[in-house]
Amino acid sequence: MSDLPLAVDLPVKPVITPFFDAATNTVSYVVRDPGSKACAIIDSVIDIDYAAGRISYHSADAIIDFVLQNGLTLEWLIETHVHADHLSAAPYIQGKLGGKIGIGENITVVQETFGKVFNEGTEFQRDGSQFDRLFGDGDSYRIGAMTAIALHTPGHTPACVTHVIGDAAFVGDTLFMPDGGSARADFPGGDARSLYRSIRRILSLPDQTRLFMCHDYGPNGRDIRWETTVAEQRAHNIHVRDGISEEEFVAAREARDRTLEMPRLIIPSLQVNMKAGRLPSPDPSGKRFLKVPLNVL
Repeated sequence: MSDLPLAVDLPVKPVITPFFDAATNTVSYVVRDPGSKACAIIDSVIDIDYAAGRISYHSADAIIDFVLQNGLTLEWLIETHVHADHLSAAPYIQGKLGGKIGIGENITVVQETFGKVFNEGTEFQRDGSQFDRLFGDGDSYRIGAMTAIALHTPGHTPACVTHVIGDAAFVGDTLFMPDGGSARADFPGGDARSLYRSIRRILSLPDQTRLFMCHDYGPNGRDIRWETTVAEQRAHNIHVRDGISEEEFVAAREARDRTLEMPRLIIPSLQVNMKAGRLPSPDPSGKRFLKVPLNVL
């Protein structure tokens, strides 16, 4: 990660429409250039009934309908990281609306790790070629007239990227709302110390920067929320507010992670998302199958 100051274009205020998926507590976003019809979709979701082995596209179709009804042009489908709790709908939406699928360049590290976990054959390319764009730290791209900047923010996974677009930043699972704290760091390739440094990098953005979460679980029964600010996180985040040291954070994060169960959808999610959201190839009969590695995760 670079230690260079971050260039944030605060006068640019993207129009942001959230879509909350209650089954996975995931928030997807349509991010629109206020001066044009150009937009991006961040962290889309496929619906899956894992017990029944059935998938559907109600959540993705709602986003597609919104884009079409508002006459928007989809330029990007952004994945903030390889999600372990929901399946990406990026290729499905791309097939309907176009756009390029992008993820952090360290997807190759994730592919190498989980290619082994799921015993993928040599036909599984571990070079990120399933995606249209791999973002390095500090890379930029355009959404209409807006410039988006990709910041490598590892810790939850090696490939986590925060996307800064005007006065908004999409942090993936790196941060939760202030009363939710931070993401776990115990998945293969995760690291609590890296997570702390990534979060402090995000919190070095201007205080008024809007921060958008990928998940919210309504701690203590409060209503679901997904938007906060750098200032609010620095003042109130239960894990990383100002004054909490790296050593304190690492000790608390690692202790908490030891108590957590694996996400309910981690097995299908990782298999699909490390391939840019593409489902397993069908066998000769046309059926698709997911693998369940035993005693590995």
